[in-house]
Amino acid sequence: MSHVMNTYSRLPVAFTHGQGVWLWDAQGKRYLDALGGIAVNTLGHAHPKLVQTLATQAGRLIHVSNIYQITEQENLADKLAAISGMDKVFFCNSGCEANEAAIKIARLYAKGRQIENPAIVVMEKAFHGRTLATLSATGSRKVHAGFEPLVSGFVRVPYDDLEAVRQVAQNNRNVVAILVEPIQGEGGINVAHFEYLRGLRELCDQYQWLLMLDEIQCGLGRTGKWFYYQHAGFVPDVVTLAKGLAGGVPIGACLAKGAAAEVFKPGNHGSTFGGNPLACAAALTTLETIEQEKLLANAVKIGDFIRTGIAAALADVKGVVAVRGMGLMLGIELDRPCTELTQRALDAGLLINVTADKIVRLLPPLIMSQDEAQQLVDRLGVLILDFLGQPAAAS
Repeated sequence: MSHVMNTYSRLPVAFTHGQGVWLWDAQGKRYLDALGGIAVNTLGHAHPKLVQTLATQAGRLIHVSNIYQITEQENLADKLAAISGMDKVFFCNSGCEANEAAIKIARLYAKGRQIENPAIVVMEKAFHGRTLATLSATGSRKVHAGFEPLVSGFVRVPYDDLEAVRQVAQNNRNVVAILVEPIQGEGGINVAHFEYLRGLRELCDQYQWLLMLDEIQCGLGRTGKWFYYQHAGFVPDVVTLAKGLAGGVPIGACLAKGAAAEVFKPGNHGSTFGGNPLACAAALTTLETIEQEKLLANAVKIGDFIRTGIAAALADVKGVVAVRGMGLMLGIELDRPCTELTQRALDAGLLINVTADKIVRLLPPLIMSQDEAQQLVDRLGVLILDFLGQPAAAS
């Protein structure tokens, strides 16, 4: 019997090592990793530059404390500010902590405006984390169940619906911020229209709200730019990051600009491990490697290749609702629950994920090659056709 707490429905496999987009289990079987640790392994597995950085930094300094200056943290903050257009960075350890920091920024910002019961607009099908505040912001009854009473102060509206937000603006004077994922990951790879996000920016400017973007899953190059908002041509007040920031080493970050960047003062917020030298060195190497290896362009090229290939393989197949996404954040929606596909894919040497019950989710490392992408398309196409009871085309 395992002494690990029973919080996950784990698949029956344990990996021993990885290289690039491939993993091996204890029996020596090889798997194509199309999930990347759920958008975490940006550079794949055992990338030599990241391995060298971790070894060197671990031999020098792993942790001190945020009561001292940390050079690696300062360097990473400078890099994040340069690629994001933001002013300040708070470092933590995970995505939910980054979103907690954003929520606290919004509440302190509200107090500065003499709003005593501040509210944040959040979206249906959103996922922002599993702490009490972030699960309250999350739009999933499944995540909420058993943890009531939820944290108050959130107003929920339909996703990608600007008129719904306008209605809230006209009727609720306690709103101080909007928290939104530009692409909903757990919610089903739902992609927000650029016009919608620009409209949110205009509403926030009009009402002096903070526009806070959760780019924990879609940020850091996955869509072909550093951040999704850069496709839409504006800058938010707050953006939260984690997952792929350090290529697998735990780190989160809450970036802020303008008034939002000046809200926190010493004592308002903190983290014991956040921004430690090891994680920050790993993150800086990850960002530099993305630049050096031109992985933003690769995300576009390989993402388009996979999406086009899957769409062609499943064209006119009954049971396939949509193939959608952007860059290397892709979803294939079926008309029925398909969680069993994760086990079928595992048996076939392919790592995928199913979210929102009916969406096959793909989040491969940004280093994936076209040959590896073709193997992904071939294997996944056959699996889905077989699951739907459709014959595979003759090769």
